[in-house]
Amino acid sequence: MRKPVKNNVSWIGYIDWELQTFHGDEYSISSGSSQNAYLIEEEKIILVDTVWAPHRCEFVRNLKAELGDLHRIDAIVVNHGEVDHSGSLCELLREIPDTPIYCTANAVKSLEGQYGKQGWNLNVVKTGDSLEIGNGKKLIFIEMPMLHWPDSMATYLTGDNILFSMDAFGQHYAVEELFNDRADQNLLWKEALKYYVNILNPFAVMLARKLPEIESMGLQFDIIAPSHGAIWRDDPMQIVKKYAEWSGAYQEDQITIAYDTMWQGTEKLAHRIAAGIHEKSPGTVVKVFNISKTDKNDIMTEVFKSKAIAVGSPTECNGILSSVEGWLAFLKSLKFRNKKAAAFGCYGWSGEGVKILTERLAGAGFEVIPETVKCQWNPGEEDFMAATRLVESLIK
Repeated sequence: MRKPVKNNVSWIGYIDWELQTFHGDEYSISSGSSQNAYLIEEEKIILVDTVWAPHRCEFVRNLKAELGDLHRIDAIVVNHGEVDHSGSLCELLREIPDTPIYCTANAVKSLEGQYGKQGWNLNVVKTGDSLEIGNGKKLIFIEMPMLHWPDSMATYLTGDNILFSMDAFGQHYAVEELFNDRADQNLLWKEALKYYVNILNPFAVMLARKLPEIESMGLQFDIIAPSHGAIWRDDPMQIVKKYAEWSGAYQEDQITIAYDTMWQGTEKLAHRIAAGIHEKSPGTVVKVFNISKTDKNDIMTEVFKSKAIAVGSPTECNGILSSVEGWLAFLKSLKFRNKKAAAFGCYGWSGEGVKILTERLAGAGFEVIPETVKCQWNPGEEDFMAATRLVESLIK
C-alpha cells in the first residue's frame, strides 16, 4: 500500500516489524525497520529503489495494484546495489525487462556481481547529471561513495525539494506513521545515532567532506527521505546538522568501561574503576558493560559518545577472552577518533592479557594511557590503588 509523501511522491516500501538482525547478525534491531522505496508520478513515472528479496513478490504485487500496469514505469533509480534496496529488481524486471535503470558506475558492478549480467538497461550517472521527468521537474543525481558502499548515491527531486538520501540519515526503526514528527522522538534519535555509529562512522572523514559539497550545490531540502526508518519532513536539516557534528571526532563527558570476566576478578576491577571515575569526576557519565552479555552495537554507541574507555579481560591461554578479542576487532573497524583508552585485567600465571589489550586499543586508533591494572588472581588493595591511578590518568 502506498503512502503519500508530498504531491505526486509516494512511499511504497515495506515495514519490517519482525526484523531482529541486519547485515547478517552484525547489527541488532530492537525497534523494527523499514525498506523505503518511493514512487514519483509526474509526466514520467519513476521508481526510486526497491525492497529486500524476501518481500519482492509483495512489493511487485503492490506496484501492480497501484499502477495497474507495470509498463507505466518509465525508469528505475537504483541509489545503491545492496540487497536490502535492490532485492526486488530481478522479480520486477522479469515483467518490464527493458526499463531504464539509472545508477553509478560502481552500482553496475555491484548489480552484475550480485545478480549476474542480465542484459538490463543500465545507464550510468554521476554527480550533477539529471533526468527530466516532466511538469518542470527533474531528478539530480549526487554520488556519495562509501556512504556506505562505493556505489552509493542520492537523488534530488526539484520542485518538491526532496532528497532521496539512501542509507545516509536513516535509522533501523519501524515508523508506521512514516514521518519524523510522528515518531517517538526518544526512539528516533536513539536509533539514528546507533545507525550512524555502527554503519556510517567508519566513513566519517568522507562524510565530513561530502556534506559541504552537497551544500555548495545550492539545493533546498524540504524533505529528506532515507532508505530506512522515518522520513525527515519537520526541520529536515536537523539530521544533517547532527551528521556534521557526529562526523567531527565527536565526544561527550562520558567514560565507558567494557569487559568480560572469567571468575569475577576482572569484573571487580571494572566496578572499582567505575566508582573511582564517579568519585574523581562526579560530572562525568559512567557506563559499564559486560561484553558477553550486552549487545555490541549498543556498547559501540556508548563508546562513540565517550571521551575515554577502559577495556578489561583476564588472560586466557596466553591471550584474552575470545568475546573481547572479537569485540576489539569490531571496535577497530568503526574507526573512532579523538578518544583515550586504558587496559586492565586479571591473570593466574602467564599474564599477557593487559599487554594484548593495550596493543589492540592502540591499533584501533585510541590514545592508550600507560597506567594499567594487571592483577594476579583476585584484586586486593594494591590493585585497587593501581585502579585509582588509572582513573586519575584517564580523566585528566
